[in-house]
Amino acid sequence: MTGALPAGAALSGAYYEQVVAPLLGRRAPGVEHAAARLGSGSDVLGYDDAQSRDHDWGLRLTLLVEDGGAAEVDQLLAAELPARWRDLPTRFATTWDPVVRHRVEVASAADFAASRLGLDASGALGPTGRLSLEDWRSLTGQALLEVTAGPVFHDGPGVLTALRERLAWYPHDLWLYAIAADWHRVGQELPDVGRAGLRGDEDGSALIAARHVRTLFHLAHLLHRRWPPYGKWLARSAAELPGGGAVRAAALDVLGSRDWRRRQAALGDLAELLATVQGEAGLPTLLPATEAFFDRPHLGLRGLPEQLAAAIADPAVRDLPPGVGTAEQISDNVTVLVDPTARRRLVG
Repeated sequence: MTGALPAGAALSGAYYEQVVAPLLGRRAPGVEHAAARLGSGSDVLGYDDAQSRDHDWGLRLTLLVEDGGAAEVDQLLAAELPARWRDLPTRFATTWDPVVRHRVEVASAADFAASRLGLDASGALGPTGRLSLEDWRSLTGQALLEVTAGPVFHDGPGVLTALRERLAWYPHDLWLYAIAADWHRVGQELPDVGRAGLRGDEDGSALIAARHVRTLFHLAHLLHRRWPPYGKWLARSAAELPGGGAVRAAALDVLGSRDWRRRQAALGDLAELLATVQGEAGLPTLLPATEAFFDRPHLGLRGLPEQLAAAIADPAVRDLPPGVGTAEQISDNVTVLVDPTARRRLVG
């Protein structure tokens, strides 16, 4: 493979238009389908580069076929796809599947989404289904991005578009609850950035501050109604949000400082930026968002979690434990977050 190859999503689009779609037109002309680059892979988010091509990268595509036709289309592709296209193999092994086979993933829209989200394809993801609060809380931003973020090349029946619209964002009150949970987490340890520094523990202060930066990057996505990706891309994605340049600059000041006073001030600036964004989004906020922590030279958080909680109307959301949040707010353990059963245990 050479550096001249197109990015993965563009390659997938060309593969569909020049190879897969003509084959379907000839051999299965009546099959309605959707085609997109979904699932895992940095190219789904448009973040792939030359290094991305060393594994699981290539002629990958998601083909969604309804009414029980997925198996037949999969067999057709297995039998009739060319061996290579643009000097790339159409069949190859992956890190999750050692079998050399074509990498056009064929499924119904609901079955594909279920494979990524861990929800019931015939229930919550069915045509008349509805996600419960537990369903929503069990999902991670990365899992949702694997269904909703990649480019769509064709959607004949419109099923994929409809599914992505259903998964576009949290119900309003659960959104408020998740935002409050991030602020709650910040508030619990915000004074400790200064407290550790005052004791001469700059490393401890920096470690706590870095945790806050990650939480605030997650919060920035929530405020802009954007699903947050997993850790590898979280900072990059946050910098691409509206106003992300200022958020990134404040975060870099936090992470780059070797003096706790400057670190604490930069962290306060970052919190104030996001509290302002919260108000601009039409949500309850407090400005300033921070205040002195008792008589100590440290920062504390004002009552932002309580302000948001007071605006929640849904009794079921009001009954959720304050400050706990969604699965990815409860744990950042990758082994847990990629396991739908484990995620449900976190929120159940």
